[in-house]
Amino acid sequence: MQEDNFETLAIRLQAERTQFKEHSVPLYLTSSYKFDDAEEMRALFANEKEGNVYSRYANPNTDELINKMAVLEGAENGWATASGMAAIFTTFAAFLQSGDHVLSSRSVFGSTHQLLNNIFPKWGISYTYADLDKPKQWEDGIKPNTKIIFVETPSNPGIDIIDLEWLCNLARKHEIMVVVDNCFATPYLQQPIKYGADISIHSATKFIDGQGRTLGGIILGSNKLIKEIEGFARHSGPAMSPFNAWLLSKSLETLAVRMDRHCESALKVARFLETQENVQRVMYPFLESHPQYEIAKKQMKQGGGIVTLVVHGGVEAASLFMDKLKMFSISANLGDTRSIATHPATSTHSKLTEEQRLEVGIEQGTIRLSIGLEHIDDIIADIKQALS
Repeated sequence: MQEDNFETLAIRLQAERTQFKEHSVPLYLTSSYKFDDAEEMRALFANEKEGNVYSRYANPNTDELINKMAVLEGAENGWATASGMAAIFTTFAAFLQSGDHVLSSRSVFGSTHQLLNNIFPKWGISYTYADLDKPKQWEDGIKPNTKIIFVETPSNPGIDIIDLEWLCNLARKHEIMVVVDNCFATPYLQQPIKYGADISIHSATKFIDGQGRTLGGIILGSNKLIKEIEGFARHSGPAMSPFNAWLLSKSLETLAVRMDRHCESALKVARFLETQENVQRVMYPFLESHPQYEIAKKQMKQGGGIVTLVVHGGVEAASLFMDKLKMFSISANLGDTRSIATHPATSTHSKLTEEQRLEVGIEQGTIRLSIGLEHIDDIIADIKQALS
């Protein structure tokens, strides 16, 4: 058994079996744990002994998920949160204080924009945006008080890519932490920590779950950095439930085979869309027409399961296309077994102004497609009839 292969590790890494010798890891639905005596309680709370204290801090199911994700991503340790946005907020909150500055990619998820634009400024934390394809903006955007560089790559929904190795080298020169939202790629397609990132974040709600069942977030990094995350998270309480951790750990067992199918079908969809007269532009990392195609090929195993297109005719044409879809679901989620269509301007990024949306490449005719696991002929047929 080649225990260094991703697929094998995702399946065979699991919590230690109990005396019942179960094949599949059981659920540990307990909020608290029993101590043998008063001295053991004291030692555990004093961090003089390892063990479970309270499921807001740790649980066998969340431990298994974290350990597995850390190995798959090439990280030393991790922390599990109730959602992807809880993971992003927890990371920012653990390392930032009043007077600090964040340099962020302009093209990020709508709720991340809200954190940077509206929530953190109340606490004296400032930000600057830079475009993923403009290196000089990143160099010029660094300030003496810049504490974190934050990027999504590929970005949501513009599918922009940044050279992680170049960015991390730049950050290292200035002793700035690099945090990467790796949600679209998953650890199967991309490992930012191997390129020098300090923290890699996942919304496990998406491809890691893969079936639209649950919420979850994962933060991965060094033991030292995760210790700081733990110090904040244990007391602020954005804990993942044991059930969700169990579900997500089981989902990792099929991540590789699912992502292979997502990526294969997404590339075919992207190539098909490039031939359609009603389509103004198609964005997919492994299309030769993508501006950062060579970078994507260097740092990603495959192109992912998300294809973004812009249709001619603005919001009217986009709405008509989505309303004509028969098999695709209209939803704000992504990474599901079911193919999903989303209109970012009126949903995930609706809280941005029109000017802000245009700055990140979201037009009224922009549509994000999450390509599912249905037969590729049925996926393309549905898109084709909706475009007609």
